[in-house]
Amino acid sequence: MVRNVSAVEILLVEDNPADVRLTIEALKDAKVSNKLHVAVDGVEALSFLRREGEYADAVRPDLILLDLNLPKKDGLVVLSEIKEDESLKHIPVVVLTSSSEEKDILAAYDHHVNAYVTKPVDLNDFLKVIKGLEDFWLSIVRLPLDGD
Repeated sequence: MVRNVSAVEILLVEDNPADVRLTIEALKDAKVSNKLHVAVDGVEALSFLRREGEYADAVRPDLILLDLNLPKKDGLVVLSEIKEDESLKHIPVVVLTSSSEEKDILAAYDHHVNAYVTKPVDLNDFLKVIKGLEDFWLSIVRLPLDGD
């Protein structure tokens, strides 16, 4: 199936409203047109991805930005469920989290994360990180076509 190339669909799984706002702001001036969807916890993210309930008509994201520290269902559990699901496992997942703990980094890669990025505390550095993710994942990398 040919993906609509007019916009890259991104699912941001983030419970911090300030980080959601910063990510939206950073992606506004992106070189590549994108549409950002937000899930505020792990349960909502999986419902969106599995198109359950209110998300029955949800689009399949081209990229997932996933925080680890989430309410209801931890980010590592969400990552594991994504990578174990035949219909979801090919969606690239970038962990975007405040944790720089080696155990979290190793656990994420053990669960087949595509990249692990620690969120900077400084606002300008955070915006640069999002810009860097946008440059790499939306401009350089060839994402898989939606398999629906």
